Amino acid sequence: MEDTPGAQEQGLPPLLVEAVSYAEDRHWEVTPGSWLVEGEGPARCSCGDRSCPLPGAHPTTEDWHRKASAGPGVVRRWWTENPRSSILLPTGRSFDALDVPETAGCLALARMERMGLTLGPVVAVPASAGQTGRRLLFLVLPGVLAKLPEMLRKLGWAPGRLDLVARGEGDWIVAPPSRVGPYSFAQWARPPSALNRWLPDAAELINPLAYACGREAPALVRAPQGQPVVAR
Repeated sequence: MEDTPGAQEQGLPPLLVEAVSYAEDRHWEVTPGSWLVEGEGPARCSCGDRSCPLPGAHPTTEDWHRKASAGPGVVRRWWTENPRSSILLPTGRSFDALDVPETAGCLALARMERMGLTLGPVVAVPASAGQTGRRLLFLVLPGVLAKLPEMLRKLGWAPGRLDLVARGEGDWIVAPPSRVGPYSFAQWARPPSALNRWLPDAAELINPLAYACGREAPALVRAPQGQPVVAR
């Protein structure tokens, strides 16, 4: 990540530095999210919901997507007013994201590097409620949300068989170094740089990602004729 010149020396809050950098260096739209509140007892989400599925890392208003901005001055003002806000990057605009389990993502990442594929930034984030482990988010050109089911079908995968989903219009990703929950942070597995400024099309990455996720998918059990096929 290209740091704002002199920012670290000036002791500016890390979230402010990174949020401004995303807007200024990458021209990504940014919006402030919730944050963790420390105090008596365990850290809790600023939204006040003690069972919050994404504590400290979700939008705080319903119209968050309309307020998102790539203006460095606007972004700087937001994090100056609240330097604890998590950094959220809307998907479906500058980029979409292919979201896979960390184990499969690391396998795919190693395979892509051996193949010499051009990769964009990759984010490692804690899993949402109902999931386990961490997730890797591969940033790709926008438009994959509508195309992913057909892309997987052509590779022989039925809908829902793989733990591989697209994050597009109306969704967001949590950007580093935002804190997610009391013990985890969003981190770059492959940080933004001058070498990955141009994002790949999802079609270039889908084969190794589907292969890696397929190795983690439960095996199909062939049922007697007339009964549904189940997974185990």
